[in-house]
Amino acid sequence: MEDPIRWRNMLSAPKDGSRILVTIRASEQGPGAVDLVYWSRGDRYGADGWRSSDSTPGAIISYAEPELKCWMPLPGVNMDAMARPPAWEGEDEKELDGSGI
Repeated sequence: MEDPIRWRNMLSAPKDGSRILVTIRASEQGPGAVDLVYWSRGDRYGADGWRSSDSTPGAIISYAEPELKCWMPLPGVNMDAMARPPAWEGEDEKELDGSGI
């Protein structure tokens, strides 16, 4: 069974509307952070893309592909509810999924 609690390359992220955790890249606006997002098909509020899960119509938070570094599935129900994984801080995406070893 595959270990679900690890960061993965964004190229493998599901685009079926399911909610996932992502690491947002550090920028001049601040350090890297973790957010809950889902892939959304374009509608009257915007184009296809990653949207923050707490967005509401008229106040949508969208992320461009380059803003997101990696993803992981939501933790299962057996994980401590207060445990939130830290943002992935690796420099090279080749390190994701163990491919940098």
